[in-house]
Amino acid sequence: MENKQNPTVLILGASGTIGSQLVKDLEGKPVNIRITSRKQNEVEQLCSDGKDCRFLDLDDPTTFALALAGVDRVFLLTGYTVGMLTQSKTLVDAAKKAGVSHIVHVGVFAEWDTTDAHFAWHQMIEKYIEASGIAWTHLHPNMFMEALTGAYLPKDLSFTTYWEDRRVGYIASSDIAAVAAQVLVDGPDRHAGKHYWLSVESHNGKEIAQLMSEVTGLDIKCKEKGLDEFKQLIEAWIANGADSWYASANIEFVKQMLDGRMSYMSMVQNDIPYILGRPAKTVREFLAENKEVLVISASQKG
Repeated sequence: MENKQNPTVLILGASGTIGSQLVKDLEGKPVNIRITSRKQNEVEQLCSDGKDCRFLDLDDPTTFALALAGVDRVFLLTGYTVGMLTQSKTLVDAAKKAGVSHIVHVGVFAEWDTTDAHFAWHQMIEKYIEASGIAWTHLHPNMFMEALTGAYLPKDLSFTTYWEDRRVGYIASSDIAAVAAQVLVDGPDRHAGKHYWLSVESHNGKEIAQLMSEVTGLDIKCKEKGLDEFKQLIEAWIANGADSWYASANIEFVKQMLDGRMSYMSMVQNDIPYILGRPAKTVREFLAENKEVLVISASQKG
């Protein structure tokens, strides 16, 4: 039941990895949760289940007004395409018209002068949010630990990396969601104008393979592939429907990891204890939670 005294929080991407966890984390908290979907039948189903759900299509700004009406705080997370620029710009404009008082945005872990395209897109969105006059909080997650159980799952007792011995910082998506939930509950009085950096620990490929070996009991080796092999992987992504602009930006990411321009990706900068009053999830803990998936995948031929 909606409590008029509690702020209403709009969650974009409520069916995604972070968004679905965020909705769970907010349940029982002193906020009214509003979720959105671009599928009308899904909206009707969720409404009949007693959820506050509105139709919203990020590619159709005419759907924004009704979704934002009465909303106090917005969790902004867009899909990984160049379309995020227009989607975010038009949504921020609509949020301003609707009287939204706080936007919590999930961006990237990057230096201000990054030249990698998909990192730059996020930074342009951040600057636009800041220029809107709406109170804002920016979350800056480094590499999601979920990549280790998704795109980079070990196969044939090998963990593959494409940036040689370079280190990357990791963060669990459940911790990103937990931080977002706390910020949305506390609101702008505590978190306005804050940048929160989410990079818990830093590892190279060999160290990740070692951790996987210790957790699974298997002997998993690190296989270091190069830029040419990564380009082949990206071509397969595009063939499967990935946004070509975003896919090309990933090639630039690997180039810059190798030539040192993105050496900041190796940094540990962990604001989670300050916000949540508890430690962040470690890579070892995450791998242990997903031991069964890792064992099954690592035992398969690549």
